[in-house]
Amino acid sequence: GGFAVRAEGLALGAVGNFFDTLGIGSFAPSTAWIKLRKLVPDSYIPATLNVGHALPSIAQALIFITLVEVDPVLLIGCIACAVAGALVGAPIVQRLPLQRLQAIVGIALLIAAALFAAGNLKLMPAGGTATELAPPVMVMAFVIHFILGALMTAGIGLYAPCMALVFALGMSPKVAFPIMMGSCAFLMPPASAKFIREGAYNRMASLGMVGPSIVAVLIAAFIVKSMDLNVLRWVVIGVILYTSAIMLRTVNGEQ
Repeated sequence: GGFAVRAEGLALGAVGNFFDTLGIGSFAPSTAWIKLRKLVPDSYIPATLNVGHALPSIAQALIFITLVEVDPVLLIGCIACAVAGALVGAPIVQRLPLQRLQAIVGIALLIAAALFAAGNLKLMPAGGTATELAPPVMVMAFVIHFILGALMTAGIGLYAPCMALVFALGMSPKVAFPIMMGSCAFLMPPASAKFIREGAYNRMASLGMVGPSIVAVLIAAFIVKSMDLNVLRWVVIGVILYTSAIMLRTVNGEQ
């Protein structure tokens, strides 16, 4: 029993965080596997994942902040606004109709992916290579990250919308990685601390995720860093489409 849970935690952490580092996210595939294998009670899943993925998320943020060139004002501002949105906006967002929010975000991401694909196919202007923004546009990015931070508390992920925003503003798709990883790295530890205090998580599964997860993060980060920009744009488009499909499926009542 215990050894099996620990071994599966090792594999789950490594695979989940490899995909997380590519921007696909780790919570959806991890939740699906835990439910399928009945590794922990359903009520423990959010806490187990938050605790297990917190340190690898911090590793992702530190690696990408080191590897990817980005305007520090833009980076710090977006992260601070996402955290503020999660803290201040959460009570407001949680009173809104979740399915309607998911439908709006899902459709917006679908449209964005279609436009970005058209750009990559040279049918219209494509995303650029900038690593900084003019002050008025930067303020808009801050406001959007405040909203994205609030939406995260309702279970609407920050990765794909952040990627879409960076793409739409004509920036290098690589810039999205330190911003979105940094935002999540600062949001997860407070949530994890709360779960640890309450003891409402599976300690063995969570601890099993940490070590191999950080190794997987390092491997995936260097893949992203060395990827050709055009290829990376297609990866980003794929992630945005995948996230849109997941959201629209949830709205239709499928799990």
